Amino acid sequence: MDKLTAKAVEDRVISESRTALDEIVREGARRMLQEALENEVAEYLSRTGSVRTEDGRQAIVRNGFLPKRDLMTGAGPVRIRQGRVRDQHRKLKFTSRILPPYMRRVPSVDALIPVLYLKGISTGDFTEALEAILGPNAAGLSATNIVRLKDGWQKDYEAWTRRDLRGKRYIYWWADGIYFNVRLDPERPCLLILMGALEDGTKELITVWDGVRESKESWLEVLRDLKARGLTETPKLAVGDGALGFWAALEEEFSDVREQRCWVHSVPRRAQTRRVKCPSPDKTSRSGSLGQMAVA
Repeated sequence: MDKLTAKAVEDRVISESRTALDEIVREGARRMLQEALENEVAEYLSRTGSVRTEDGRQAIVRNGFLPKRDLMTGAGPVRIRQGRVRDQHRKLKFTSRILPPYMRRVPSVDALIPVLYLKGISTGDFTEALEAILGPNAAGLSATNIVRLKDGWQKDYEAWTRRDLRGKRYIYWWADGIYFNVRLDPERPCLLILMGALEDGTKELITVWDGVRESKESWLEVLRDLKARGLTETPKLAVGDGALGFWAALEEEFSDVREQRCWVHSVPRRAQTRRVKCPSPDKTSRSGSLGQMAVA
């Protein structure tokens, strides 16, 4: 057997082994989920066993299965049979907490889709990308469904940007502007980011705002929007870089806040003035600025 033939055989064996392993994992996931669903029904019937009809029979009983349904998981699609429960009084309705009626994808798959979107996968390429990750049977994730999901994300974002901030008390703020190389407008897009730390140390993303560079006017819009949504408590300290727009806006809207330069930004610049080599913050990643803000 020559080297090329041996390599082809080896590749085929590896491919078949992976297929077999994927099938074993998928079948194991299906069995575990099916067992969990059966146990959930049994526990519900046990809890409601004391509910009786007028003639003394058990009112809430098992009533076969719902139609089979496919669930997209990280191991690929699995087919599930979910137990049906019937209440003869028609007062109680059983709803599975493990697998709600309209769930078609596990949360980990739903989390994967926006990650791929943020990584630059276009809508038309989603099906191919998801098939490569989840297998050729990644049904229900067509370009049309991806567009529908994107519309849902937009609505979630709009609701988040309008959420009530009354009663919020942030002790620290971290402010930064993140620039993108995508040239949709003459100016480079800039997202104004504000993070905060509550009294118990919990960090929260307060707002994400489309800005024009890091101008005072853009930051004023951000801070005034926060006030309009009920944020009245002034933080003790605000941390940011040397962009003057934020500090000017802060002085106008929250004048009592103490200011501090972010060390991640200031140390490299101070080192450069002393001709000392110092690694600069990672500017290759869009998430780098947020990470730097969180540890500033």
